[in-house]
Amino acid sequence: MSGHCSRPVVLCLSGHDPSGGAGLQADIEALIAQGCHAAPAVTALTVQDTVNVTDFRVLDREWVLAQADAVIADLPVAVVKLGMLGSVEMVETVLEIMQKLPGIPLVCDPVLRAGGGGALGKDEVGYAMRERLFPVSTIATPNLPEARILAELPEGSADECAEKLLPFIRHLLITGGHGDETEVHNRLYSRDGSRYDFSCQRLPGSYHGSGCTLASALSGRLALGEDLASAVKSALDYTWRTLRDAEAPGRGQYIPRRLPLDLA
Repeated sequence: MSGHCSRPVVLCLSGHDPSGGAGLQADIEALIAQGCHAAPAVTALTVQDTVNVTDFRVLDREWVLAQADAVIADLPVAVVKLGMLGSVEMVETVLEIMQKLPGIPLVCDPVLRAGGGGALGKDEVGYAMRERLFPVSTIATPNLPEARILAELPEGSADECAEKLLPFIRHLLITGGHGDETEVHNRLYSRDGSRYDFSCQRLPGSYHGSGCTLASALSGRLALGEDLASAVKSALDYTWRTLRDAEAPGRGQYIPRRLPLDLA
C-alpha cells in the first residue's frame, strides 16, 4: 500500500443533487475518470430528480468556509471548481476561500438553471458571479441560455454574449447543447482575441448533469497540467462519450454515464 496520492486534488464547491445526476456526485465521478481526487464541499441542498428541481436551501456560509478550510489545511488543492452557489452571499464566500488559494486556477460553472428549467438561484446571483467571481476565475463554462442571462442579452448569439462577458473573464467556453442544429458547436473565447471552435454530433435526448460533467472534467484536465485549449477539447470529448452512453434510471432526463468508461 502506497501512502502517497499522486492524483491532483480538485476542491469542488457545489450543491447536492439527491438523484445523483448533477451537482457534487457528477463532479466526483467526472474527476475520478480524469485520474483526479475530488474534495467536495457542499454549498447547497436541493430537492430534485431527473425531471426538475422543486426546492433548494443554501448552507450557512460558516459551514461552507469550515468545509473548505478543512480541505485547504490538509490537501494540496490544484484547482477549484464551482457549481451551484445559489445566493449572492455564497459568491462572497467563494471569494474569501479563493484568497486562501493564491494562484490556484478557478473553473466557474455558472449554474443558474436545472436541466428541467427550474431556477437554482435568482438572476442576481448570476450578475454577482459575473461582477465578482469572473475576474478571479480562469474560465467560465456557461451554456448559451446561461450566457444570455449573464450578458443580459435575451436573444444574443454566442459571439455577442462573449463580447459582453470577456471584459470580466480571461477565458469563456460557451456550449451549444441547447440548440437544435445537427452539430453542437462549442466555442472557446479568450480576452486576447483567440478563439477555438469545437463541434460534435448532436445526440438525441435531454441530459441531467452534462454541464457539471464538462466543468469537472475540464478542472481535472487543468489539474493534470494540460494547457487550456487542450483541456477544453479533452473535457468536451469525454463529456460527449458520457452522453453517448447515458442511462435513464428515472422518469425524466438521461444521466451521463461517467463511470465506468467505454473509450472506444
